[in-house]
Amino acid sequence: MKKTLSFAAVTAAAALVTGAISTDVQAGAVLDKVKGKGFIQCGVSQGLPGFSNPDAQGNWTGIDVDVCIATAAAVFGDGTKVKYTPLSAKERFTALQSGEVDMLSRNTTWTLVRDTALGLNFAGVNYYDGQGFMVRKGLGVKSAHELDGASVCTNLGTTTELNLSDFFRANKMKFKGVFFEKADEVVAAYDAGRCDVYTTDQSGLAAQRIKLKEPDAHMVLPEVISKEPLGPVVAHGDDQWFDIVKWTLYALIEAEELGVNKTNVHNLKANSTNPNIKRLLGAEGDTGKNLGLSKSWAYDAIKTVGNYGEMFNNHLGPNTALKLPRGVNASWKNGGLMYAMPVR
Repeated sequence: MKKTLSFAAVTAAAALVTGAISTDVQAGAVLDKVKGKGFIQCGVSQGLPGFSNPDAQGNWTGIDVDVCIATAAAVFGDGTKVKYTPLSAKERFTALQSGEVDMLSRNTTWTLVRDTALGLNFAGVNYYDGQGFMVRKGLGVKSAHELDGASVCTNLGTTTELNLSDFFRANKMKFKGVFFEKADEVVAAYDAGRCDVYTTDQSGLAAQRIKLKEPDAHMVLPEVISKEPLGPVVAHGDDQWFDIVKWTLYALIEAEELGVNKTNVHNLKANSTNPNIKRLLGAEGDTGKNLGLSKSWAYDAIKTVGNYGEMFNNHLGPNTALKLPRGVNASWKNGGLMYAMPVR
């Protein structure tokens, strides 16, 4: 069923265009609202396997969903206290700015314009990605540099459009854009042969490829044409809420660095002599006080979803349908980019 934005959301969208929207939210207002209603409203995709995707019973799973669940666990001590709003790329920022959702965890790229002119705060990165191209093997194309004159399917309202235009212009090639609002519409059009190429983040190509009628008949070309740091987002104006979402993500990343996981978290909280682990899990000190949360906020998040590495392996790793390597998303201790600010 097509999602219809509320009047408030439409008004906020218009205000964003004119620059008239106010982001001067009173500190703590979002946390108060969340506690008052008893759950976090989390904006997610309309269905991207591995990131945010509903099953046949309507249960949402994915690495982006885990960020929502972990935040709920940090706030309430209960990861079930979260509801999901599926949003198209075009709708997502308006829904966040209007207050329709409390946070956005929807494979969204951190950019300067979004971080400033759109009044958003990116609370970190939970997946480092880059844009790529998928084609039918029968097309005989081995490189993106052979796509001159191709028709290309992609989503409206994304960084993908600009990257696509920049790549073809820089390489003195032409293309015909075939654009859709919903990701499933893009996949259906590509699968039906309405375009030669499908472009989006490489993780998205891996996720959407498994939806095609003949997945093995398609290949992802080797070129990565952009940087796409994906992560959770909140609206400007409430530093406390920004801190809560940001430090929940950092806690999950730091847990992996320290060897704390879903299985051993309870034992380590009770018995570890490592000061960093004791502080992270609330066995020593009270880091939650400055966030407006309980001492066990990070412990509650980790025991609910596991550490970042567990989240990755559960939803994106080699034993999943996506079979994505850790690559740059490995911990910095293993040569990757995942690096948590110190929880102290």
